[in-house]
Amino acid sequence: MSDELDLLVLGSGVAGLSAAVRAATEHDMATGVLTKGSLDQATTRWAQGGVAAALSRDPEEIDLHLADTLAAGAGLCDLDAVRVLVDEGPRRVEDLIALGAEFDRDERGELDLAREGGHSVARVVHAGVATGAEVERALVLAVRRTAVAIYEHAFALDLLVEDGRCVGVLATGAGGTNPVRARNVLLATGGAGQMFAVTTNPREATGDGLAMALRADVAVADAEFFQFHPTALALAAMPRPLLSEALRGHGALLRDIHGERFVDELLPRDVVSRAILDRMLADSSEHVWLDATGLDHFAERFPTIHTDLQRAGLDPSREWLPVAPAAHHQCGGIATDLRGATTMPGLWAAGEVACTGVNGANRLASNSLLEGMVFGPRAVESIAAGIDGPERTGAMRSVLGFPDGPPAPESLEIPGLPLEVDVTDATPSGEAPAPESSSALDALRDRLQHTMSIHAGVSRSGEGLDEARVALDQLGVELRSAGPFDAPAVAEVRNLHTVGTALVAAALARVESRGTHARSDFPEPDDTLRHRWIIGGSGATA
Repeated sequence: MSDELDLLVLGSGVAGLSAAVRAATEHDMATGVLTKGSLDQATTRWAQGGVAAALSRDPEEIDLHLADTLAAGAGLCDLDAVRVLVDEGPRRVEDLIALGAEFDRDERGELDLAREGGHSVARVVHAGVATGAEVERALVLAVRRTAVAIYEHAFALDLLVEDGRCVGVLATGAGGTNPVRARNVLLATGGAGQMFAVTTNPREATGDGLAMALRADVAVADAEFFQFHPTALALAAMPRPLLSEALRGHGALLRDIHGERFVDELLPRDVVSRAILDRMLADSSEHVWLDATGLDHFAERFPTIHTDLQRAGLDPSREWLPVAPAAHHQCGGIATDLRGATTMPGLWAAGEVACTGVNGANRLASNSLLEGMVFGPRAVESIAAGIDGPERTGAMRSVLGFPDGPPAPESLEIPGLPLEVDVTDATPSGEAPAPESSSALDALRDRLQHTMSIHAGVSRSGEGLDEARVALDQLGVELRSAGPFDAPAVAEVRNLHTVGTALVAAALARVESRGTHARSDFPEPDDTLRHRWIIGGSGATA
């Protein structure tokens, strides 16, 4: 393909589609979107809770949203990144409504705001508990009207890099394996929940964008922080149906197998997830209970959840619901500045795949859709302005360093330290043979998920992480001969292995507990470790 695209967006979630719409409609860019499923099949559509924003535009309300986000991030949020999020968020929600997104309203016609865990006030707009699906619906319609190229069911294998610049991707699809070239590439590929055996993420969430960046030596930060949602329905289905935080925001209670409450249901997700795991271990149980029997008009207020429960044969008005933590959201990712620039010219990142500095060690509930809506369009604005490299802003400051030397310990600035990680083990060399069977590849994927769940999940230890590292090394050897690397099923396991290797290395290096990263052998935070581990980006300059 000739160099005909101004912008190629990888991924079809809120970050990528928001960016694609803005690029095409406001800047007349020739924009393409490439996604490995259909355009509307992204993790965004699974988001239930809503979008957090101080829609009143009251400065005190905005500052309160900022304070809640910083508190959840456990000392690793970038203050300027959070300020951008909370200041620009209300306008981006209004943009989405203008595109046709319909959110719940009260009897006066005002947006109906909910409160979720970690939020001090009600500020979450929602569409029942199918907010992600409504956001996705509005954006997909807009992209289909404006993009010049849409590549569905196409799998991006690796970045195309020429003279240190990203110039597109190598992708495989119905027409075989071919380069897709563009002047700029925006990675908006979502997270890697499929790294774990139990997740709320769809099967497509295999860390593809993050893995491509790691292999291309693009700087990645905070890889150890992965959020587990505390209340996934404890059934055999995968992905696990999510019992939205909105239920607890409206009064649902967590109870152990004896019927006793054991945690404040509205604490941040990492705290609630660990409390649930601790109680499950103490009681030798596979789940705890969510008691929603006191919620009025459940079917009308939470129709999507009610349908899921009906399918499972559960009646929330009469019985408690079995719940347990499940892998939910990648808090770190490809390091970017506040404009979405990465350490590689021509390559941008936004949404869950990116580390802007907003999440820190733990994402505040319902900030994820907002982050994509804010930072995806910011990348487009930067491209339109002719910017072609990172600035010392946001998480990128931890990568590029501070001109006047390391910040003082009491400073809000967060230094970065390099972490050497070999992510080449699973890269096939030459022509790899075809896999013996899909079941053999599925077995490799299952082993990887089991390893990560046992040793790198809600609770970790140095000993367990060392076991995970050894197991991943062996899996890497086996993956080299698992099949041709342009077979999407092989590429997905390769990507999960790449991201898992980075996560385990960073978790081993962080000998403390902070946010979503809990080490049983180092149960307290350590102020001397209030920094970001940076993987890759060795040639980064500013």
